[in-house]
Amino acid sequence: MALKTGTQAPQIKLKSTSGNTFSLKDDMKETSCIIYFYPKDFTPGCTEEACSFRDAFAEFRGLNIPIFGISRDSIKSHLKFKESHSLPFELLSDPSGTVCKAYDALIPLIGMPKRVTYLLDQDHKVVASYQDMFGARKHIEQMIKKSKVANN
Repeated sequence: MALKTGTQAPQIKLKSTSGNTFSLKDDMKETSCIIYFYPKDFTPGCTEEACSFRDAFAEFRGLNIPIFGISRDSIKSHLKFKESHSLPFELLSDPSGTVCKAYDALIPLIGMPKRVTYLLDQDHKVVASYQDMFGARKHIEQMIKKSKVANN
């Protein structure tokens, strides 16, 4: 199960493809954002999801909603993935899986991140979530719909 709507999002402090350490509290102060968790760079479903977020990036930017992708892959892998697919948003590395676990985005026993997406409001409370391991494009469709409702 994903975190429930209205839940305060756990703090995130992870290395980013920007070269900096991303802090949800500090870097997204009073800013809504989308945080999406995915299993692995360069796999078919994860590539489809990342490219779908890329293709919808202008729409999210128009709503002033930054996007961040998180998996357990290294920054080195993330940088290759980002460059290979021209991703205009940052990827965050959670090698220990601690943040994935805090967001209920970790598959028990095997320790692989689930495919789950969160829309957080300006106070970093969960406004919407969507979880589906196989419907990568549906994550983007759901977040666009929820983002438009949240901005009205």
